[in-house]
Amino acid sequence: MKKHLFYQTGTLSAFILKKDRFRLPIWIISIVLLTIVTAGAFNDLYKTDQERQAIAETMKNPAMIAMVGPGYGFDDYHTGAMMAHQMLLFTAIMVAIMSILLVTRHTRADEEDGRLELIRSLPTGRLANLSSTIFVMCVTYLVLAVAVGISLYALQEESLTFQGSLLYGAALGATGIFFTAITALMAQLSETSRGTIGYSFAFLGGAYLLRAVGDVSNETLSWFSPLGWILGTETYVNNYWWPIVLTAFVSAVIMVVAFYLNSIRDVGSGFIQAKPGKEYATSGLLSTLGLPLHLLKTLIISWAIGMFVLGVSYGSVFGDLDTFFESTEMMEELLNPVEGFSLTEQFLALLMSIISMLCTIAPLLMFLKLRGEEKKGRLEHVTARAVSRTRIIGSYLVIGLVGAVVMQLLAMLGLWTAVVSVMEDPISLRTMFQAAIAYVPAMWVMVAIAAFLVGWAPRWTNLIWLYLGYSFFVVYLGGMLQAPEWMGKISPFGNVTQIPIADMNWLQIISLLVIALVVSLLGITGFRKRDLEG
Repeated sequence: MKKHLFYQTGTLSAFILKKDRFRLPIWIISIVLLTIVTAGAFNDLYKTDQERQAIAETMKNPAMIAMVGPGYGFDDYHTGAMMAHQMLLFTAIMVAIMSILLVTRHTRADEEDGRLELIRSLPTGRLANLSSTIFVMCVTYLVLAVAVGISLYALQEESLTFQGSLLYGAALGATGIFFTAITALMAQLSETSRGTIGYSFAFLGGAYLLRAVGDVSNETLSWFSPLGWILGTETYVNNYWWPIVLTAFVSAVIMVVAFYLNSIRDVGSGFIQAKPGKEYATSGLLSTLGLPLHLLKTLIISWAIGMFVLGVSYGSVFGDLDTFFESTEMMEELLNPVEGFSLTEQFLALLMSIISMLCTIAPLLMFLKLRGEEKKGRLEHVTARAVSRTRIIGSYLVIGLVGAVVMQLLAMLGLWTAVVSVMEDPISLRTMFQAAIAYVPAMWVMVAIAAFLVGWAPRWTNLIWLYLGYSFFVVYLGGMLQAPEWMGKISPFGNVTQIPIADMNWLQIISLLVIALVVSLLGITGFRKRDLEG
């Protein structure tokens, strides 16, 4: 490609760094701190070989393999092996999400909002915007890789070797660069930022599911997933560097394709063209509820399918759990069995909390579409007519609340469908329904907090994602890391009774519902009083 196509890449790179002078450090520091805290907790929590081997046994069952990947180093399950096995995949997913959001922000979102056209009117190269985005992200992930590697080695734990620590950081950096390339490609295919994010997350979800199925049933399938490549490094045990080289090579190829597509398309267009709308709007589009439903229909359908598939993928491993639990004394001791309930039912309680938090992403995206419409100046056209702000935010709130129920029930239905087909004595539909529905009030609290932020602090709406991430950390890892109980209680998901090992706590349910109602009303009040932002 000719050099003039990249003219002013350096200037635009500096501009991106200035725009993200807070975002990038927050992302990097959060990931580094999460890594250090978790590694230190593993080291303090499992001090003897017997304790480490006990946790190693729990990680050999198909359900855990589907979640975190195949284990390695089980014969000597030291802190390094434990850290890489249980945390590398989830941290890599966090890095991938970082790439998707930031790359979309500086490519398709800027193009959609007209900022790219303004930049193109200046003496800049045709590919300068894309190249500057990729350059900044690659440098960011090099910094992240080095920071993570040095931080882990600085813990001075014997098993956290220098080479293994650098490889751990390199695995995260390579993941970030790969999904930078993927998102850059999706930005050429889609005509909108919403489509770019949707396609990129669909790719991430597909990569995770393909790896999960492959790790449980057919190892070859895992090697078709970039997440499988990262786990193939076997960090802190065998320390294979070639998967990093493979990831970098494939990333470079995808970037070249993205550059080529960007060079031959017009500003504002995409290779996957949106279907033209109807000449005249239907009656549904003329309502404050019908319009956002129309705008969100692709997101709703794709997430609905995704949540059902997620439930099926987790449910498919339940058939092997009873045998595994019965044959493993250390597993029974570790789980501290509850009288009258099988270990599989106890595992269902933990799994349902994880599924619920994943299902919460969709209703949050649905509601936060309101904030996106406001930032683009489209709400002004609606409020200029005889439409109250209460009806506008109320419509998005209803969609988010109903969406939470739909996603949760679809995931539960997928889970139950798979469980029935693989277990001789399956868990009843009623039990699964109760376990799923118990988390709905907690999901509603999350949507209500998003409404509060939109109403009173619209520029801080992204804090809801940090709160959801915190909830996942304390609920999923809190017990394993022996975090204080009060940390779990800060999250609404930490205040839900785990069914079926406990009865439905109606006081908790009512309390969460009241909190959701009050916080929602406060959010609506704030939205009515403040000025709209363009």
